[in-house]
Amino acid sequence: MGKINKSIDPILLEVIWNRLISVVNQQAAALVRTSFTPVVSEAEDLAAAIFDGKCRMLAQSIRGTPGHINSTAFCVEEFSKIISIKKLVDGDVLITNDPWKTSGHLNDITIVTPIFYKKRLIAFFANTCHSVDIGGRPMSAEAKDVFEEGLWLPPLKLFQRGEPNSDVINIIKNNVRNNVEMLGDLYAQVSANEVGARELKKFMKEFSLNDLSRISDEIINRSENSIKSAIKLWPSGTFYNELISDGYNKPIKIKVEITVNNEGVFVDYSGTSHQSLHGINVVSNYSHAYTIFALKCLTRPHLPNNAGSFKPFKIFAPKGCILNATHPSPVAARHTIGQLLPSVIFGALAKVIPEKVVAEGYDADWTIQPFTKDPTSGTNFHLVWTGGTGARFYKDGLSTTAFPARSQSVPVEIVEERSPILFKRKELINDSGGPGKFRGGCGQIIKFKINSNYPYYISPKCERTKHAAAGLGGGLPGLKGEFLINKQKVSNSKKEVEIKSGTNITLKLPGGGGYGDPLERKTKLVLDDVINGIVSKSSAKKYYGVLMVRKRNNYIILDKETKLLRRKLKKYNKTLSQAKKHEK
Repeated sequence: MGKINKSIDPILLEVIWNRLISVVNQQAAALVRTSFTPVVSEAEDLAAAIFDGKCRMLAQSIRGTPGHINSTAFCVEEFSKIISIKKLVDGDVLITNDPWKTSGHLNDITIVTPIFYKKRLIAFFANTCHSVDIGGRPMSAEAKDVFEEGLWLPPLKLFQRGEPNSDVINIIKNNVRNNVEMLGDLYAQVSANEVGARELKKFMKEFSLNDLSRISDEIINRSENSIKSAIKLWPSGTFYNELISDGYNKPIKIKVEITVNNEGVFVDYSGTSHQSLHGINVVSNYSHAYTIFALKCLTRPHLPNNAGSFKPFKIFAPKGCILNATHPSPVAARHTIGQLLPSVIFGALAKVIPEKVVAEGYDADWTIQPFTKDPTSGTNFHLVWTGGTGARFYKDGLSTTAFPARSQSVPVEIVEERSPILFKRKELINDSGGPGKFRGGCGQIIKFKINSNYPYYISPKCERTKHAAAGLGGGLPGLKGEFLINKQKVSNSKKEVEIKSGTNITLKLPGGGGYGDPLERKTKLVLDDVINGIVSKSSAKKYYGVLMVRKRNNYIILDKETKLLRRKLKKYNKTLSQAKKHEK
């Protein structure tokens, strides 16, 4: 390859850009392959990215969650405010889990490695991973302040000139329950950054580069302009929405006002509920992360994130509200609120760009963390389960799929092999997807028990158990979720409970909302859903106006009766809608 001259050829720039993406993908792959815990190696609860010498995120890996990637985007600059960049040397590795500087709670640990080339600091590699344990109270919404939630690591050096900082490592080792897995993941994070550095230096040599400054400027500027050009296609104006979540012991309101103009998008969360006494609070970094993710989906979804793609978006959440919680608020279960933000954004913009948005889904990953208080036996483990996503303008929602988080469920076989959990049932829930012209994705039912001679405790973090995922454009809500112990419904799905040996636990994850009038759904699609056990015969009649009979193990649609029933239902719905308008 030739040298990069003053005028960067667009084709060459595209080649360079793809090589950078390849570099960070290798960084992320190394992290996944060397991780000690399934929450990273299987669920991929992580972020991996490269930053330029000015602390701007230049490229991210395709693996990872928006909550990690988009909040990690701000972390290197936060490090630079505390640890002088000029004092860094080759072989230094930085660490923090400060919730307000990285990914929102203490369990997320960020590792940053400065990269030197020809004795000059040219870049940083950073990654963030979820740690199953960080000491303190096992991850839950129960703590009353962040100090209860575990070990706090301010920005400091984990390695100095290539040598481990034994003082820091000993502090970590003696403050966590399973230090083998914990330290194993830390070293995996350090190694992943080293893989990224190795590949970057190969790339630099191949293209005869001494630094990344001009390339970085060009990529970031082009990304910003690309996002702005997409925003200009939207109608200008101010748009509103509200969403009610379960909260901890009382509902939480998220209120948004979105202003769109030629300069960009301004998102204002004024009017949102005040921060909670429980650990469901969200720090501003995490709120920004999922707000930006939603807006990015609506503009240039295929453009990988970097500092330029963030610039057109301005976000404000009043200090002290649940989306901008102040220190030392508890924040361990921040995802139960933070991951609802894309649905709030989509709902506000549904009337002006309906073809781009998605109906509400189960949204916040259901995380279940069983743990034992017996110091001599057992272990702690972290389980992630997914429900149904909302339907789209042109397509059904996805069943048991993580959105917006993107984290993956850990396979049953791996959970059973590495923990005392025994699964008894795991399947889709009939009639859980919200009816619509396009149906919401289905939730799933999971039944399991913990085979142990000593008691376990479960710290659940479940959402949409009291307030269902709403539909859009005439679509109906999805089914609400349930958390049951020995068939008894738990009233507070975020409260720690004791699990005795042989106890049966059932999770019924929520379904996504539908999109469009259910009476406009193609009868063939309704028939397919009934045959596949996704929609019941009675719901096909009630919501979709489709009548069918079963003959010789096959369902057959009664065409004439269906047309007549649909006309009656449409007339009834129209009369009902007019009556409601008159009441208002």
